Amino acid sequence: MKNIWLLILLCVLISSCHDDKKAASDIFNYIPENASLIIKTHSLQSLKSAVSNNALLQELLNYSQIQDFNKKLKPISFLKPENDFLITLSKDPNDSLEISFITNFKSSIFELDSIPNSISEKFSTKHTSISKLNIDNSIFYSHVKDSVLFISNRLNLVEASFEQKDLNSEIEKLLNVSNQNKSVSVLINLKKNAFNPLTFKDSKLNAAQISNYLLLDGDISQNDIVLNGITKASDSTKCLINLFKNTIPQENKIAKAIPYDSDYFISFTYNHIRVFEDHLTTYTATDSILPELYPFETIIESGFVEIDDNRAIILQSIDAATTQESLSLNRHSTYRSVDIYSWDNSELINELFSPLIPETTISYYANIEDFFIFTEDVEFLERIIANFQNNTTLFETSHFQNMMLNLSDESSLFIYSNENDLNTILNLNFNDDKNLKLKDYKTSAIQYIYDTDFAHVNAIFKTNKSRVINNTVTEDLNITLDTSILNEPQLVNNHTNNQKDIAVQDINNNLYLISNQGKIFWKKQLDGQILGRIEQIDMYKNGRLQLAFVTSNNMYVLDRNGKNVSPFPLKFNDKITQPLSVFDYDNKRNYRLMLTQGKNTLMYDQKGKIVSGFKFKTAKNNITTQPKHFRVGRKDYIVFADGNTMEVLDRVGKRRVNVKESIDFSGNEIFLYKNNFTTSNSSGELLEVNQSGHVKHQNLKLSEKHSIATTSKTLVALSDNKLTIKTKTINLDFGDYTAPKIFYINDKIYVTVTDLQAKKVYVFDSQAKPIRNFPVYGNSSIEMDDIDNDNLIEVIVKGDDNSIIIYEIN
Repeated sequence: MKNIWLLILLCVLISSCHDDKKAASDIFNYIPENASLIIKTHSLQSLKSAVSNNALLQELLNYSQIQDFNKKLKPISFLKPENDFLITLSKDPNDSLEISFITNFKSSIFELDSIPNSISEKFSTKHTSISKLNIDNSIFYSHVKDSVLFISNRLNLVEASFEQKDLNSEIEKLLNVSNQNKSVSVLINLKKNAFNPLTFKDSKLNAAQISNYLLLDGDISQNDIVLNGITKASDSTKCLINLFKNTIPQENKIAKAIPYDSDYFISFTYNHIRVFEDHLTTYTATDSILPELYPFETIIESGFVEIDDNRAIILQSIDAATTQESLSLNRHSTYRSVDIYSWDNSELINELFSPLIPETTISYYANIEDFFIFTEDVEFLERIIANFQNNTTLFETSHFQNMMLNLSDESSLFIYSNENDLNTILNLNFNDDKNLKLKDYKTSAIQYIYDTDFAHVNAIFKTNKSRVINNTVTEDLNITLDTSILNEPQLVNNHTNNQKDIAVQDINNNLYLISNQGKIFWKKQLDGQILGRIEQIDMYKNGRLQLAFVTSNNMYVLDRNGKNVSPFPLKFNDKITQPLSVFDYDNKRNYRLMLTQGKNTLMYDQKGKIVSGFKFKTAKNNITTQPKHFRVGRKDYIVFADGNTMEVLDRVGKRRVNVKESIDFSGNEIFLYKNNFTTSNSSGELLEVNQSGHVKHQNLKLSEKHSIATTSKTLVALSDNKLTIKTKTINLDFGDYTAPKIFYINDKIYVTVTDLQAKKVYVFDSQAKPIRNFPVYGNSSIEMDDIDNDNLIEVIVKGDDNSIIIYEIN
C-alpha cells in the first residue's frame, strides 16, 4: 500500500465502519524508533465519525487489502481515549506491517470486559507485566507505564517501549506544530522508504522520493477531504522537492489552456528556468552540461495534460513573442485562425523536463496567447484550441473554481485528477481493479509550494454537486452517528466564523458539537439527558461563547472545545425539573442562571455563585413551565406557572403582577404576545394576561391536546390536524405532529411542524401558504437558519434514528 492519502486515513477507516504540550510530549517519547508513519488525532471518536460519514473513504472498503488491514485495527473499536491518540506504522525486515497505538491511560479507556470474542492473559518479562489480548484470532500486546498506554501487534515493540527514549528532534518539532483543530495529523518519514506518497500516474515519479518528512493536517467532512501541511528535505538528499530550491513559485495557469474534461494534469513553475534546470540536471545525474535552453528562456510554467489516450505538453511564457521567434516556424496548417506548426524535436522537451513530464511523442505545436501547446495528434491540438476559444477550459468549470478556494494560486508543483483518474490512481495501490463510485469527485489535487528550506503542501478531494435549480429543496448533508439520537438537533452560534454549528445528544447521553459541514468537533459524556435547549453565554465578555444547560442533577457550562468551565459543573442532590433559564437583563452579559427543582428556585451568577438578592425561593406548588424573562418597556418580568397560578416577578424575585384568576394550564409555554403574557388552558382557550393582572379569554376551540407558539405579533395554534397561522387555518393529514415552531429569517416568518407518524416536515409562510417542495423527510421538529452565510436557508432535522439531515432551500 503506497498511497499517502490512503495511509493517512485508513488507519481509522474500518474501525469506524486540547492537551497541554507536556502530555503530548510524553506520548511522543513512546513512538517506536523505526516508525515510518505516525498518525495523531486529538479526538479518536470524532475522527472515526468523520471517516464513517465520508463517501470517498467508504468506497475504499471495496478493496480486499483494506479489509485485511482492518484486522490490525481491532483495538481502536474498543478504545475511548480522552486526549491525543497516536497510531504508528512500520515494516519489519520481512516487510510485514507493525502497528502501535499510544495514548494517555485512564481506567475507562480500555475495558477488556466490553470486548466480544476476546481472550486476555497476563505474563511477566524481565521488565514488567504485559497483557496479551486475542481479539477474533488477532493478537495484541499492551502495557501501561507512567500513565501511558502502549498497544501493538508486536511483542518486541511493547518490550522496547519500556526503554523510553527521546524522540528524534526533527520529528518532534513537526508533531508539535500539527494543528489541534484538524481531524487528523499524519507524519511520514520518507527516508525509511516504507510508505511513499503515490500522487503521480507516471512510474518514474512514483519511484522518486518527494522529501524526507511530510506532515499533513486533515479535515474530513461528508463531501470533502482537505489536507494542509509541510514537507522537508535536506540539501544532501535526492528529493524532488529540492528541484525548486532558490526558485519562486508562480501562478499555475495551465488550467486556463486545457479542455474542461481533462482527466489529469501536472504543472510546475519557477521564476528562472536555468536555476530549475540546474537542479534537474543534478537530480537526474546526467551530464553537467545543461540541455539547450535558448527556445525556452522565457518559460515560467511547464506541464502535461492527459484526456483519454491523448497527451499534450503545455508551456507558459512571460514573453510569448520571443519564445515564438525562437521556435521553428514550419507551419503545418491553420485552425480557427491559429497557426499549427510541425515539430520534429521531441527529445529536447523530454530531456528538459524528465522525469516531471513523462516521455511524450510530439509532432505539432501551436501558440495561444501565453501558452505553447505540443501534441502528437493534430486533431487533439485542434480540440484544445477550440475549447480555449469557446471558454470551455477546465479553469472555467465550477468544480475547478470551487476546489481552488482551498488551494493557493501559486505553487511549485501542482497535480490534478478528475474522478476517472482518481479511480485509476487508487487502483494502482491495490491488487484489486475496482470501479469505484466516484462520479461526484470531479476534482482532486495536491500542490507543493517551495519556501526556503521546506515546502507547504495542500491537497483536496472534493465532491461537486450538480448545479442547484431555483425553488428547490436539496439534501445537503446526512450526518450519521454511532448510536441513536436522544433529542432534537439544535443550532448554536460558532463565534470563530459567525456561522452555526449543531448540538445533539445520543441515547448514551453523549453530547456532540458538529460543524455545518458535518465534522464532529467533539463528543462529551454527560451524566444524563439535557433538559430543554442549550443556552449560550459570553461569561468572560470577550466574544467567546460557552454552552450552558442542565441535566437532572448537574448544571454545565462548556467552552468551545467541550471542556468544563470552572467552577462548573455544579452537582445537585435534588432533581432539576425544568430547563436552565438564562437572563441577561440589560444586555451587558451579566448573566443570571435560574435553576428549578420542583417548587424551589435557585439563582446563580455566571461564576456559579448564588445571587443572594433574589427573593423568590419556593413556590406553593411544583413549577410546571420553564421560567422566562420578558422586557416590556423599561420593566423586567420573570414568568412561570406555579400550580394554577401564573407568577409574574420582577428581576429581584418580588411579585410584580398579581394575576386575577386561577388558570388550568394546558402544558404549553408562556409567551409574550402583543405585550401580554400569553398561554392556553386545558379548555382550549387562549389566555392573555396584561400588566395589571387582568386575564382576557379567547375561545380558539382547540382540542384538549393542542399546541401554541407566538412571536410578539404572530400566533400559531395546532389542534388535531388543524394548523392555524394568524387567522388562516390549514387542514393537514391526520398524524402525530410536533408542536409548531416559528422562525423569523431575512424579514420573513416561517412556521413548521413535523408529522412524526408519516415522517414529513411541513413549512409554511405567515400567510399559511406552504413553502414550495415541502414536505420533506424528517423525524423531529426542525431548526431553520442560514447556517453558513450563503444567503440560503438550511433546515436541520433528525432523519433515521442515528442521523441528522441538512436540507437547503434554494
